[in-house]
Amino acid sequence: MNTQSKLAGKAALVTGASKGIGAAIAKQLAADGASVIVNYATDQAGADRTVAAITGAGGKALAIQANIAKPDEVSRLVEESAKAFGKLDIVVNNAGVYQFETLEELTPEQFYRNFDTNVLGLLLTTKEAVRHFPEEGGSVIHISSVVATKGFANNAIYSATKGAVDAATRALAAELGPRGIRVNAISPGMVSTEGSADFSTGEMADGLAAITPLRRIGQPEDIAPLASFLASSDASWITGETYAVSGGFR
Repeated sequence: MNTQSKLAGKAALVTGASKGIGAAIAKQLAADGASVIVNYATDQAGADRTVAAITGAGGKALAIQANIAKPDEVSRLVEESAKAFGKLDIVVNNAGVYQFETLEELTPEQFYRNFDTNVLGLLLTTKEAVRHFPEEGGSVIHISSVVATKGFANNAIYSATKGAVDAATRALAAELGPRGIRVNAISPGMVSTEGSADFSTGEMADGLAAITPLRRIGQPEDIAPLASFLASSDASWITGETYAVSGGFR
């Protein structure tokens, strides 16, 4: 590990980092010098693979299980994370759930499942984590989605959660800015992950690629470099922003 890396000496917590975008971000932060907590809810094997990839490359990482939809587990996650590395400087709120449904199929159970993780979990994780940030501040990064601003049929609940994430990003940036804590969001387009396999392969993926200016579906590694930039001092005067990483798709 290059001790001159831009995140050297920093400690990061990445939620939902057992696979996909979260795993790619955890690996990127570690490659850039940060010590990383790899959070997972159920996929221990995936989290262990992420940790092994980081440590195998000379980085430092630890997997911690917690379901961020449960407040008591969020508290435990953050306490264990801060204890492991002595502090936290960076939080990436990546963990999320989604399912597509028509308005006719919509149920309160689906609503609460999505909002409890995608919005409440994000807010609670941020609330607990910033208590462990150093006096000079730190960086909070939310993973949003282009569906926050681009309408898709049969996607009302998930889209609403990501609209809430964008709004929370602006509000938290205003609230936490005086403490030197920057809050930004990344808004991916369609990214090929294990969780999106039904949509990021086959005819649907081909159709989305055809209307994307760069003519391809994204990969988790397309998202990770921006997260590392936003976590670093290179972004020291950037807060309250949401950045689309979508191949030009709007």
